[in-house]
Amino acid sequence: MAKAERVPALRLGGVDIGAGEQRTIEIPLARVFSHVDMNMVVRVVRGRRPGPILSVSAGIHGDEINGVEIVRRLLEQPNLARMRGTLIAVPVVNVFGFLQQSRYLPDRRDLNRSFPGSDRGSLTARLAHLFMNEVMVHCDHGIDLHTGAIHRTNLPQIRASLDQADTLTLAKAFGAPVILDAELRDGSLRATAAERGIPMLLYEAGEALRFDEIAIRAGVRGITSVMRALEMLPPSRSRRLRAEPAVARESSWVRAPGSGIFQAAQKLGARVRKGDRVGRLLSPFGEQTVDITTPTGGIIVGMSQIPLLNEGDAAFHIARVDRPAAVERAVEVFQDRHTEPAPED
Repeated sequence: MAKAERVPALRLGGVDIGAGEQRTIEIPLARVFSHVDMNMVVRVVRGRRPGPILSVSAGIHGDEINGVEIVRRLLEQPNLARMRGTLIAVPVVNVFGFLQQSRYLPDRRDLNRSFPGSDRGSLTARLAHLFMNEVMVHCDHGIDLHTGAIHRTNLPQIRASLDQADTLTLAKAFGAPVILDAELRDGSLRATAAERGIPMLLYEAGEALRFDEIAIRAGVRGITSVMRALEMLPPSRSRRLRAEPAVARESSWVRAPGSGIFQAAQKLGARVRKGDRVGRLLSPFGEQTVDITTPTGGIIVGMSQIPLLNEGDAAFHIARVDRPAAVERAVEVFQDRHTEPAPED
């Protein structure tokens, strides 16, 4: 009889976590000027059997809170008891920004442009360094959760570097209706992970400082689907069909041609053709109306939520895809699937 493979202990934050254990670990970040100690809290869930190590992180931008709720619900999933490998979950990476409901840290730097960081740099650089050397150093794969900025919402989508076949496979497994082949940006977590050979998906959905229930449900299901693709979880017994996600190699923003009160004529997920009117700008004094038209066709994957735009402000984000009519239908199927909660096995 073959001997069961032994799972070595994982050491994180100075704590050893053995096979089958779950631990919540507080890793010291800094003592702020008020003499309050700040910690990054990490939840580690280890299966009894060997398998991949997956990181799921949220709150790199402190005002992007959908991901925090996604991680919370993920950790409540009963099927984690049958998991192979290890899940390392960090619901709030940027604790400082989360407390202030701000995208940034107190030094006004963007954490997602500061990786891999430095243990002797700014507060942001030190946090980036800590996250890389305490969390990502252990991982085989990663999923990073984001939303649109303040007053800007995103259709649920995956952004990834699709040059590697295994990354595309996981991106499709997530189940978002659109996958954007996104360039790596210097200083981003995704770029730094790629340099270290760690494939990473970035999930974008919803708006900063707002919970979006469909985006949250889709995020939890998407992560568990990726875990199944990695054989961390047993296959689903569900027979529900889902549409094949569209892959977009290019995307662009439609910007306001003038200033005024913004009225959208299209919604997230809508198909648009070149030259379509997607909105209009109204003068507060009733003197003029300026149409917003799109210079390209595709699917709307992001849009402004604030009804006040200045000339040049981003109004709509359009992804160029093959078969846009089929993608529009896939978005409808996706939204219907996640409108009502459904048990996941």
